[in-house]
Amino acid sequence: MATVHLRIGDLVWGKLGRYPPWPGKIVSPPKDLKKPRGKKCLFVKFFGTEDHAWIKVEQLKPYHPHKEEMIKINKGKRFQQAVDAVEEYLKKAKGKDQTHSDDKSKSDKGRKAAKPMKIIEEDDEDAFKGGSSDKPASSMEPITKRLKIIEEDTGSTSIQAADSTAINGSITPTDKRIGFLGLGLMGSGVVSNLLKMGHVVTVWNRTAEKCDLFIQEGARLGRTAAEVVSMCDITFSCVSDPKAARDLVLGPSGVLQGIRPGKCYIEMSTVDPETITELAQVITSRGGRFLEAPVSGSQQLSNDGMLVIVAAGDRSVYEDCSSCFQAMGKTSFFIAGEAGNAARMMLILNMVQGKGLTLAQATGQSQQTFLDILCHGQMASTFVDQKCQNILQGNFKPDYYLKHIQKDLRLAISMGDSVNHPTPMAAAANEVYKRAKALDQSDNDLSAVYRAYIH
Repeated sequence: MATVHLRIGDLVWGKLGRYPPWPGKIVSPPKDLKKPRGKKCLFVKFFGTEDHAWIKVEQLKPYHPHKEEMIKINKGKRFQQAVDAVEEYLKKAKGKDQTHSDDKSKSDKGRKAAKPMKIIEEDDEDAFKGGSSDKPASSMEPITKRLKIIEEDTGSTSIQAADSTAINGSITPTDKRIGFLGLGLMGSGVVSNLLKMGHVVTVWNRTAEKCDLFIQEGARLGRTAAEVVSMCDITFSCVSDPKAARDLVLGPSGVLQGIRPGKCYIEMSTVDPETITELAQVITSRGGRFLEAPVSGSQQLSNDGMLVIVAAGDRSVYEDCSSCFQAMGKTSFFIAGEAGNAARMMLILNMVQGKGLTLAQATGQSQQTFLDILCHGQMASTFVDQKCQNILQGNFKPDYYLKHIQKDLRLAISMGDSVNHPTPMAAAANEVYKRAKALDQSDNDLSAVYRAYIH
């Protein structure tokens, strides 16, 4: 293989440790920065993240000859943003010769020398938190997430969206060790995004084989839920229903056995307020810190890091989880007051469902026309549009299990009963979902409820 000679100004693919190759540019290092001993390295500025690192020559490849190869093996959102940044740079640099490129490199050096620069080295353990990632290291400039929390003097519940950088900037991962219990449709996407953003994550799942993929991505394996909690500072749980949530905490080798003073436990499952209250009490009785943080979204939104998180409980835990919530969601809310308030809010949100497609069919109207009108009116919703299109195509691949939405409706009805509040629409919807379950639709997408109307 012919030797490739690289120099300042060249665009390259640089591989740092266990991170995947990332697009960058060879630049001049600051004058006061010494080159690593015993290594033939070049100093690289990475696109998209603005990180800098000494990269071994054998870990560098020219950008253009290997572009197609790299794009095929890395489909991450931030990776694509980095490639787009390279293309934008090339457009601006078009028509300039290498001399101009070198001059640009020197000016880069002058600018960066004027302020602190984060340098990532291969033997720097902090650079490898979370193992494999779709970015080479954490951001050069830490991004502060301002958590907006409102408590009215009356004591009533109030919420405010938190600023999120998950879709418009890099994330500085917490140095706390993160545990995650439950790798189902939602949990898998959350863990993947935590790892991509550089968090140190230890995983456990009742079906152990589901952990394998995440171990390959850099996660650590816990043998039991108790072991994960004892090893980690903050542990998340995302399971199917109240019984699973209770069993995970109170059962053999469960969470409670690993809780020690100061340990944080975050329940992300959509369960009833009573379950949340019970779990909060047993966790705090051992000196633990508790937060509930159920999520609104689907498998695809979980994979894309675009969930909406609704949290309540220990505010300091919410703040400690800032980088985690940024990694998994587009925004997060903290509801002031007692633990259980987030569960109440989530059940109310999940109670809102539309069933217009079947009525359109029953009255001889065009379902597609109904959908077009719906999506251009006040009820316009990307979610509704996607679900209705899937129904028309007969595509019921699960994005959110039908059995889980029926469980959410049942819990919402129970919550209404507990405060003598009528929920006739939810009760009616629940009956239809129960019929859909009787038609063997439990493990299909929630939109398969349509089949209950046509049978």
